[in-house]
Amino acid sequence: MDITHWTQRLRRFATGRTVRTLTVVVIAAGGAWLGIALGGTVHANVGPVEVGMTAKPSWSGETVVDAHPLGTLLFDTHNAPIGLRITLENINTDRAGVLLEDSRFSDQLPALLEKELREGVKTLILRAALCGLAGALLTSLIVFRRPGPALAGLLSAAVLIAGTGVAALLTFRPNSVVEPKYTGLLAGAPSLVGDAESIVTRFESYRVQLAKLVNNVSQLYDTVSALPVYDSDPESIRVLHVSDIHLSPIAWNLMHSVTKQFKIDAIVDTGDLTDHGTGPEDRFVEEISSFDVPYVFVRGNHDSKATQRAVDKEKNAVVLDDSVKSVAGLRIYGLGDPRFTPDKSVDVGSDPTSLTALGHAHATRLGQAFKPVDLVAVHDPSIAREFSGAVPMILSGHTHARSTELLPSGTRLLVQGSTGGAGLRALEHDEPTPVAASVLYFDRKTHRLRAWDDITLGGLGEQSVQIERHVETDPGRTISPGPTSAPSPTGSFSGTTSP
Repeated sequence: MDITHWTQRLRRFATGRTVRTLTVVVIAAGGAWLGIALGGTVHANVGPVEVGMTAKPSWSGETVVDAHPLGTLLFDTHNAPIGLRITLENINTDRAGVLLEDSRFSDQLPALLEKELREGVKTLILRAALCGLAGALLTSLIVFRRPGPALAGLLSAAVLIAGTGVAALLTFRPNSVVEPKYTGLLAGAPSLVGDAESIVTRFESYRVQLAKLVNNVSQLYDTVSALPVYDSDPESIRVLHVSDIHLSPIAWNLMHSVTKQFKIDAIVDTGDLTDHGTGPEDRFVEEISSFDVPYVFVRGNHDSKATQRAVDKEKNAVVLDDSVKSVAGLRIYGLGDPRFTPDKSVDVGSDPTSLTALGHAHATRLGQAFKPVDLVAVHDPSIAREFSGAVPMILSGHTHARSTELLPSGTRLLVQGSTGGAGLRALEHDEPTPVAASVLYFDRKTHRLRAWDDITLGGLGEQSVQIERHVETDPGRTISPGPTSAPSPTGSFSGTTSP
């Protein structure tokens, strides 16, 4: 009985001690969190920009550059429960003028920015740590009202802060600066984010990219109301990929803005421009002629052959249906969708095996009948995947949800969302379908994709956009041939014959 009695007492003591320890740690962590949130801000000069740096507890662990009113840039810089927010508060016009006019100062800018930014971050880390420790100590004193638990809380906070700092340091990713996520007004996006081709080919370190960002912001503030010209890199071919417009005028507004702001060389539309492919809908396609760049079109399952002919009449339209054309320096192969959904005699959910077999047959013919092409455009991803290994890049749509996939052959498949926000279908759901488009940057010499910007509007008519930059890690990779056999085409499709 005595042994059992003492064992129970020991267990109760251990349990109580564990609970008290956890309570102290939780209270200290909460106090440190509050202290950092309230006091973790410093002000610094980084080149010609006066910035405010704020450290705040954050589960995502990211760095946000707030260039209000132009927008914000988000960088996935580290994995630790602390976030860094840099707010561009003012521009030193004298120093900015020197930057824009003196090439020698511009050459020295990367090293200067790195030095001043490092000093600012060091000051921020010290301040955040002190504020966190002070918050933990004060909170522990208020809650426990005894020096022992308060000191234990202070020690716990010190360990937590040190651990967070080590985690941030070990997971720091400086290369994340070349793949920002932009949120803000479309007009400011190209100047603030910068040229993707330049980032890939010339900005090999985060120091230089930081200099470009500061230079962009300086120019924007220096010109006040007139945005600087977004210079088109002569080494890049810019292609705007759109799909599934479905008679939505929102798409035309977005496409005109992007074409102008990003200096687009060509537009590729992977189908479903209309809803029913009827004669009255042909008036909608007349907007195509208002663009000053080639408009490449492949038929979707909601576009009739009559729709295709209506598009072909527009002066700048390039209709591809099992054919190849050179557009803006790229050789593009396009294939119209074999189905026509409004024809109720055709099974809308057509056999996927038939689609893949059809795609495989055309992919085989592509390699035999045509010179090598740079880009394939089709509507349905099931058909698109069969061109794997035949070309470096494939564009498609149909799903109303954007995705990208690097196929085993080395071919990249980009499935576009709905540039029209799914048209009237957007009203059938609680949340509108995002309006989606992408700007693709191809190297003018190699014709390989170097980077792309995914552009997303939240839905029907929003003025702000989100732009997410992606960089192709190995643009010159070898493209391996795809499978050499596939099942024979089966089933029937309206408006087409088997190859």
